[in-house]
Amino acid sequence: MTIAKQRRFSLLINPYTAIMIAVMVAPAMSLPAQAHGKGIYASEAEALTQAEKIGCTEAHQNKGRWMPCANERELHQQMRRQ
Repeated sequence: MTIAKQRRFSLLINPYTAIMIAVMVAPAMSLPAQAHGKGIYASEAEALTQAEKIGCTEAHQNKGRWMPCANERELHQQMRRQ
């Protein structure tokens, strides 16, 4: 293979490899985000309703949104129990 062909091949391989790594790693990295995405609500009432369903009695704010349970630690403990 000539040097010019090797360079063209390596230019194709590097982006392809990067995309494949991203595709393989992304699902593992997104699991906590998906879990939180299901537990963040616009209102305190919604968060309290969900809190009761999972065994908590309170709700807390996180970045201007509402989440079930008194804090994230309690939320994660309750989620693991289910």
